[in-house]
Amino acid sequence: MGSDVLLALSARGFGGLPGVVSQSNDAIGEKIGINSYGSVTLFGYRFYFTSTHIALLIIVIAVTVLALLANRVIRKADPYGKPGMAMTIIETVVGFIDNTTYSNMGEKHGGAFRNYIGTLLLFIFFSNISGVFGLRPPTADYGVTFGLAMITFFIIHYNGFKYQKIKHITGLFDPIPLTPINIIGEISTPISMSLRLFGNVLCGTVIMGLLYNLLPKFLLLFWPGALHVYFDLFSGAIQAYVFTMLTMVFVSKTFEE
Repeated sequence: MGSDVLLALSARGFGGLPGVVSQSNDAIGEKIGINSYGSVTLFGYRFYFTSTHIALLIIVIAVTVLALLANRVIRKADPYGKPGMAMTIIETVVGFIDNTTYSNMGEKHGGAFRNYIGTLLLFIFFSNISGVFGLRPPTADYGVTFGLAMITFFIIHYNGFKYQKIKHITGLFDPIPLTPINIIGEISTPISMSLRLFGNVLCGTVIMGLLYNLLPKFLLLFWPGALHVYFDLFSGAIQAYVFTMLTMVFVSKTFEE
């Protein structure tokens, strides 16, 4: 039966199982939209510098520059004058972040988390919409979304031990028959959060890639623009809001002593 499988693979152009296994990481990455731009070997492991890293670097620089410009606008603003367009945008964004954080985490704890929630929201939002600017969205890489979810997971349990002490652990055994379900629920939190964001962004990225490869060239000038508005802008904003909302909800539960 094994020889039949190898023959079938060879007939389909795979050149047999060894040929599939021996494909380079560069070739595999290109098939899923991740291009490699070099690698370095450390401690016997090869680490690749990919399009995800480039997009992350560009987004971090862009967010940092926008933050510095916003700080400059705020410092030069006249508190008694009419705010300009830039100041109005800044006030709207900051007001939205503050209202969302305080309404979900309470007046007592919201102030301590609004900077992190604002940074998380803006980073995920710009990552999701980066496809509009020709980048491959970093959030379409599971390594990025899982890392973000693990940060949230660490914050959840840090605050759980801070405010609930040992009850943060003993609560998993209440009631005892549901202990396995409670433990699975805790472990699945970063997995479900990361997969939700990753799956939605990757879906839009794959669909847009298929359209650009299948549609006639003259249609690419008009039709995909409307889909970019949905998959990148609208869906990207929704997914950024959902991820940060889940972060606030999960963390705020640990404040209950």
